[in-house]
Amino acid sequence: MIWILLPAYNEEVSLPKLLPKIVSEFKKRNQLFKLIVVNDGSNDRTAEILESYKSFAEYNLTVITHKINRGLGETERDGFEYIAENAEPIDVIVRVEGDDTHDPKYIFDLIKKLEEGYDVVNTSRFQPGGDQKGLNTYRKTISRAANIFMRLMFGIKGVKDYSCGFRAYRALVIKDAITIFGNNFIQLKGLGFTGTLEIIVKLNAIGCTFAEVPFVLRYDLKESESKMVGSLTMLGYFMMALLYHWPLGGWKRAYKHIKIETNKKD
Repeated sequence: MIWILLPAYNEEVSLPKLLPKIVSEFKKRNQLFKLIVVNDGSNDRTAEILESYKSFAEYNLTVITHKINRGLGETERDGFEYIAENAEPIDVIVRVEGDDTHDPKYIFDLIKKLEEGYDVVNTSRFQPGGDQKGLNTYRKTISRAANIFMRLMFGIKGVKDYSCGFRAYRALVIKDAITIFGNNFIQLKGLGFTGTLEIIVKLNAIGCTFAEVPFVLRYDLKESESKMVGSLTMLGYFMMALLYHWPLGGWKRAYKHIKIETNKKD
């Protein structure tokens, strides 16, 4: 089974465009899927729109609702925990943005790469054939600079695009990570989009393997307001680098111990 995890906050414009695209891609391949949307305290018509789609069996839609906006970190955490509780170890989890900037056609590129034996597969703007449309030169420069910083700080083999959350995961590794880290699977929940990076840092720490497929980020299709607070997210990246490399008991040392214990149990 393929589980689609979709965080949503005030996406009344984007969801009616995105959800039918997802269904269409799966219909083409006669592939079963389950769609999990976490509505993070939206104050527009997002909840109403999601309720209407629940009545159509082809969407196989489950909605998790936050009564108040809690941010992307807690939204991802709740979605991953729900799926981990209900998925089989052989299942696949694909995380997609709810703002229609991630074309669902790439879902099957991710899965095909995952089938080569990797644990996590990213979409990447920085692989040959990748691109990002709709961003001005300033934002493109900031994005590349941030990814260079993350590559230097964390150096995950097989990863060039650290900040794009459009990824496929083996359900087994998410189950294992939640068992190991518990509520700290996504620890820096209040620092913008930092959780997108934290997830792969922790999966790398427990020995997961990574690969990427090229994709084109379609920011030019985004009609909802951006939820990313750049300064807060950058602060989160610096905080994570500090916590990871702290010489006395930092994450790098602590996770090395966890990895050894995990391998022993295997």
